[in-house]
Amino acid sequence: MTDDLQRGLEGVTVAETRLSRVDGENGELVIGGFPLAELAPNATYEETLFLLYEDRLPTESELADFRADLAGKRAVHPDAIDTVVDAAQRDLPAMDAVRMGIAAAPLTREGDEDPETDARLSVAQLPTVAAAYWRARKGEEPVEPREDLRHAANYLYMLDGEEPSEERVRGLETYLNSVVDHGLNASTFTARTIVSTESDVVSAVTGAVGALKGPLHGGAPGPVLTMLEDAAARDDPASLVHEILDAGDRVMGFGHRVYQVRDPRAAVLQDAAETFYEGRDQRAFFDAAREFEDTAVDVLAEHRPDLRLETNVEFYTAVLLNGVGVPKELFTPTFAVARAGGWTAHCLEQLEDNRLIRPRASYVGDTDREWTPVDER
Repeated sequence: MTDDLQRGLEGVTVAETRLSRVDGENGELVIGGFPLAELAPNATYEETLFLLYEDRLPTESELADFRADLAGKRAVHPDAIDTVVDAAQRDLPAMDAVRMGIAAAPLTREGDEDPETDARLSVAQLPTVAAAYWRARKGEEPVEPREDLRHAANYLYMLDGEEPSEERVRGLETYLNSVVDHGLNASTFTARTIVSTESDVVSAVTGAVGALKGPLHGGAPGPVLTMLEDAAARDDPASLVHEILDAGDRVMGFGHRVYQVRDPRAAVLQDAAETFYEGRDQRAFFDAAREFEDTAVDVLAEHRPDLRLETNVEFYTAVLLNGVGVPKELFTPTFAVARAGGWTAHCLEQLEDNRLIRPRASYVGDTDREWTPVDER
């Protein structure tokens, strides 16, 4: 093995960014200059997006104009909707449909290709694509987006055709803000790499969706919910943790590649979930999740005393999204709906002072082979 090989680019700094700062050792996340706990529960998603794009919060009039422009880009081309519906009827995975749907965003582009326009198109149309897929999976017609609703509210509206309560909207917005950006994760790095070739932003977002589809990056909240539903049906949640570990599997929702302590996003999403579930019939589910978290942390500490396997973002993502009414099958697409803000902001940042991203690989194959004609092999 090459002495200076950094597998997975571990610890390699390849860019400067003002978008987010991830401190894995101390468990801190700053987005656009704001500590996560300050931004996520207070901002609308449009305010967070404007912050990432412009490096400041919008004024009231700027926010109204920005929200209107974004809302005006929500409608997806009918041909793209047909493709998404066909994917749903063929039982293709949701992220396949999202990838195909968002790749068609330029069909609704007015005028020449423009990075800022493509950024807004991508953010605006991802919820429409995801919701259309879900409606088709249920055998129902897609719901047309509404321009008078906030980004998060419109997404929930397109899922079931009913205008959501402010509590549901606030819960979803807190989630979208919490995961909007997180440094150079796999999907964001994919987006920056694609746009560094001076390709278009929609292509970069399409590639990022492909990266997010992988279970090592964005696919865990669904399995977390399944695990919590199993745990809630047991008298002894520790038994489930032991079963998972004895089978040699991961306890989903615990441990993180970057954070050596509890994921700061878990704390914000826990608070949001507790606020949402307070006084509701589903409060028992939230309490069971809290009990399972405490139990799992203790069992994991005994099982792997050399590691700190604390709660990560996926755990309370499952709890919160389940509460606000996002179906489990759309947990990863909803992650994409949120992270599109970060992807596009990184693309625009990359283009401000672009340099083609071109790492090297260390060759370890043979070098002295001699050609043999096919009839002599």
